[in-house]
Parts: sequence; structure tokens; C-alpha cells
Amino acid sequence: MSAAQAAAETAQAAAREAAETAQTAAGAALRIPPASIQLAAQLPDLIENLAIATERLNTAIDRAERYLALADPMIRTMDAVLPQLEALVKTGNEVYGAVSSLPGVSTLSRLASRGQAPADEKPPRGRSAPKKTGRG
Repeated sequence: MSAAQAAAETAQAAAREAAETAQTAAGAALRIPPASIQLAAQLPDLIENLAIATERLNTAIDRAERYLALADPMIRTMDAVLPQLEALVKTGNEVYGAVSSLPGVSTLSRLASRGQAPADEKPPRGRSAPKKTGRG
């Protein structure tokens, strides 16, 4: 039995005793509203559900900590590599800017891409020339 369940059972027993004592004392002095009695009766179940939820939460937190511990070397490596990647991208952008500002590059780019069809498009399907038969 876990500590959370033991605490829940202790709290349930205390809640039951408190409800019974309150009902006995109040029965002689005044009448307890039915809604209060119903709420006091549900209190042990609510405490048990809270203990179960707390135990599940602790399990999930432990699991998350284990996953982060396994991923820690990878995260450290990415932290070390990221500045180098950012510098590489910056250099690439600078080279692209310098090359694109050269005279004639836009014309050369159009000529280079003129004969290429995009990979995702199929060539147009039209009527082909009639096939020649062996007659004739």
C-alpha cells in the first residue's frame, strides 16, 4: 500500500467520524440540511479519488523525468551545434545576396530553369501523331 493510499484511508476514516459526530451533535441541537449531509457522505470518495490522481500524477512526473534524462545528451549536443548552424545559414544568405546582385544573374537563372519541368507536374497529355501502319 502506498503512502498516498494510507493517507487517503486515514482521511476517509477521519471524515466519516467527523460526519457522524457532527450529525449526532447537530441532531440534538439543530437540523443539518440534506445537501450538507450528502456532501459529507461524498467526502471520503472524493479524498480517495484525489489520492489516486496524485499517485498517477507522481508516476507521470517520474516518467517525464526519465525521458528528459535520456534526451539530455542530445539536447546538449543540439545546444552546442545550433550557433554553428545559425552562422552557416547567415553566411549562405550573404553569399546568395552577393551572387544575386551580380549583373546578368537573373537572366542566367531564367535560362537555366527554362528547359526544366517542375517535378510535381506531369507533361501535358495531348493527341499524339497518328501511328503509321505497315500499309501502303
